[in-house]
Amino acid sequence: MADEEKNRVEVDIYGQSYTIVGKESREQMRLVATMVDDKMREIRKVNPALDSTRLAVLTAVNSVNEQVKLKEQIKQLQLQLEQLKG
Repeated sequence: MADEEKNRVEVDIYGQSYTIVGKESREQMRLVATMVDDKMREIRKVNPALDSTRLAVLTAVNSVNEQVKLKEQIKQLQLQLEQLKG
């Protein structure tokens, strides 16, 4: 794993600059940063009194909740596929 090339990209999330380093493509990392920024702004519209820390935590909770739902959908689709295969 140490031999893998790591990419570095500068992104802006909710007005703050971050350097993200990872093995994903720069485009992937920019997309993720944009999605996080969008989600934070969406939540802020509904909860304008949240401080940055609470906004970040609520964004993380919402994002993980979406991930859990998607994983459950994948399980259900895999089960349906297996049933169709017979």
